[in-house]
Amino acid sequence: MSNHLISTNVKLGENVYIGLFVNMYGCEIGYNTKVGAFVEIQKNAKIGNNCKISSHTFVCEGVIIEDRVFVGHSVTFINDRFPRSTNDDGLMKNESEWSLEPTIVKEGASIGSGSVIMCGITIGRNAIVGAGSVVTKNVEPGTIVAGNPARYIRGV
Repeated sequence: MSNHLISTNVKLGENVYIGLFVNMYGCEIGYNTKVGAFVEIQKNAKIGNNCKISSHTFVCEGVIIEDRVFVGHSVTFINDRFPRSTNDDGLMKNESEWSLEPTIVKEGASIGSGSVIMCGITIGRNAIVGAGSVVTKNVEPGTIVAGNPARYIRGV
């Protein structure tokens, strides 16, 4: 019995480390990237080279993580601003009935453990998101943000 589920449609770069109990499908992972245990990476998500995705993290469809990014433990990305399980007729929504809002994490950024990253934002190059933050708007390159909602603390 396998300790993880990696679909055949996953594109893996060279020297990728994948921890136990990982679920990946339809995504791309760059070279020298480490993915910790209990991580899920959904279709159409892209993770760059030399990244570290720590355990218990959820990377949903529409998330692009560029090179050299650190993602701490239990980070959650969101891709739907107004999620609903059913449509106006009371039927389960299908993929055509919701609006995916992409999120981009630029090169060299770091996201602290336990953070929640709202959809439709960009975390700038070399920015740092403090642990436990709720990021609701763009983070400027080279800045540190923290809190709920995340606010500017200082430059890096």
